[in-house]
Amino acid sequence: MKAALYVVPTPIGNIADMTLRSVEVLQAVDVIAAEDTRHSRTLLNHYEITTPMVSFHEHSGESAAMALADRVAQGQSVALISDAGTPLVSDPGYQLVRAVQSLDMPIVPLPGPCAAITALSAAGLPTHSFQFVGFLPAKRGGRRARLETLKSSDSTIILYEAPHRILDLLDDIEHVLGAAREVCIARELTKTFETVRRDSAADIRDWVRRDPNQQRGEFVVMIAAEVGKAEGVSDEALNLLRSLSSELPPRKAAQIVADHYGLKSRDLYQILISRE
Repeated sequence: MKAALYVVPTPIGNIADMTLRSVEVLQAVDVIAAEDTRHSRTLLNHYEITTPMVSFHEHSGESAAMALADRVAQGQSVALISDAGTPLVSDPGYQLVRAVQSLDMPIVPLPGPCAAITALSAAGLPTHSFQFVGFLPAKRGGRRARLETLKSSDSTIILYEAPHRILDLLDDIEHVLGAAREVCIARELTKTFETVRRDSAADIRDWVRRDPNQQRGEFVVMIAAEVGKAEGVSDEALNLLRSLSSELPPRKAAQIVADHYGLKSRDLYQILISRE
């Protein structure tokens, strides 16, 4: 292995989701920097990876990052892994990346599991533009204030949430963004009780509240853009689209409105089918 920092994704649930390349890299590097060495040991044992590990997490600090960067500068290969998924996605590993970059040494990112992208692929929400915001503030006031800043986003919003706050989050989404805003929750991705459900904010909240099983596990929550925002559609055009769609097939209604307002028919069609 050439001297470099290798950013290596690990499974988000199903242990079989390791790529062949990730296994090969972890077997070949000089050392693995792991968020939690005890947690990662199970994965490494499964794939018969005996490479030495050191701990590197959000509280490790700048000196720990520079110590690992120095090892790369001295000719060693270092792999960075998190507890699950792609390092640096809602994860503090960027400190190590910056430290290695400061020594003008290479960073080698490997593709692999990421909860946000896995969830988005099954959400049924527009994917041409999306915004990942990680975890929102834990307290209601801060969380609602953050949602206010996202209220008029023209992109699909992706965030993470802990099980003990999922109902509070869904309450706040309905309160700030409205009961009709389209929301998708993905729970326990790649695991036995994987669940993906898309509905209005109010109906999603009620569904989760009724079933305690849906309040467990790890959550990715996706929020649709405000209707019309992503496509730059005026309220006037949107109202005409709604009226025509009650009498005509979606593609025909979308084409008429597109021709009249100089819009893209596929964007209008997407608005219609996303609300079905």
